[in-house]
Amino acid sequence: MSRIGRAPIAIPQGVKIRQEDRQVFVEGAKGKLAISLPVEITVAVADGSLTVARSSEDKPVKALHGLYRALIANMVHGVATGFSKELEIVGVGFRAQLQGKSLTIQVGYSHPVVVPIPEGIIVEVPKPTSVIVKGADKHLVGQFAADLRQIFPPEPYKGKGIKYAGEVIRRKAGKAATGAAAKAA
Repeated sequence: MSRIGRAPIAIPQGVKIRQEDRQVFVEGAKGKLAISLPVEITVAVADGSLTVARSSEDKPVKALHGLYRALIANMVHGVATGFSKELEIVGVGFRAQLQGKSLTIQVGYSHPVVVPIPEGIIVEVPKPTSVIVKGADKHLVGQFAADLRQIFPPEPYKGKGIKYAGEVIRRKAGKAATGAAAKAA
């Protein structure tokens, strides 16, 4: 049996889980999420925990078992405490600004990049060079943060660009460093 799939999911206080047909609905302080289950996967709620079971021992069904257990665990964690990603903007004149339901980012292009904020996502800009993306849906938070990073990924020579907080950018030596070595030889 799948090690991930057989682990029960603890349901924290304030989180409600209900199942209708092949749908599982999770509701908590941070929002509401839903997922559609395949026919091979069943869910049971008892004693403050949720268990996920499968109907057969086929390899694809075993994979689905662990997958859907992890997805439901992420939903429970998301509606209880939420997920967040922090991005840093590095570069002279590079900055972000929140304007209503959109985020305006200036990263050296001839125009500011305006990104609409999707439903279910909260964006905070505590400093012009820092952006925090929060939400209940782990996939949505991660995808929006990745889309923001993709606007101007960090480059390896000067380190300019949009990167995750704590991300280490491997730096390369420029052509001046190799040119000086060639002239000395």
